[in-house]
Amino acid sequence: MSNNPTFSELLKSPVMLLAFGFGSGLSPKAPGTVGSLFGLVLWVFLAKLSLPFYLGFVTVSTLVGIYICGAAADRLGVHDHGGIVWDEFVGLWIAMAALPVSWLSITLGFGLFRLFDIFKPWPIRWMDKNISGGLGIMIDDIAAGVATAGSIGLIDLLGWI
Repeated sequence: MSNNPTFSELLKSPVMLLAFGFGSGLSPKAPGTVGSLFGLVLWVFLAKLSLPFYLGFVTVSTLVGIYICGAAADRLGVHDHGGIVWDEFVGLWIAMAALPVSWLSITLGFGLFRLFDIFKPWPIRWMDKNISGGLGIMIDDIAAGVATAGSIGLIDLLGWI
């Protein structure tokens, strides 16, 4: 498998298919954003779960993600290949935990998550640079999701939404 797999190659490997976000990570432009958008579509359905089931699903997705992201990076020979977007899925799902499905939550959650993920303020940037393997691929998006959730909580607490 090359550094840039095709969709047919992804279909041959469940690990690669998941790591590449069911193909959304194959986007030639902004694969992280496209992967996050696909994760957002999935979130609309996941948001119907009760909070305990939702959090359980996200926890399992995180643990599975550490494995699949690490395995995909090893297979490609590239740490944190741009097409690996499972970490975006999980980070966005963390960001959107307990939010209602509304245009406001979608816009705010997606927008803030992408800002934190792209600009990687401290300590997100430190984690991204200093933690390796599957956990290293996942951790900056997990932190971006937590930062987004905290920011939305603060915005709500201040009565701005």
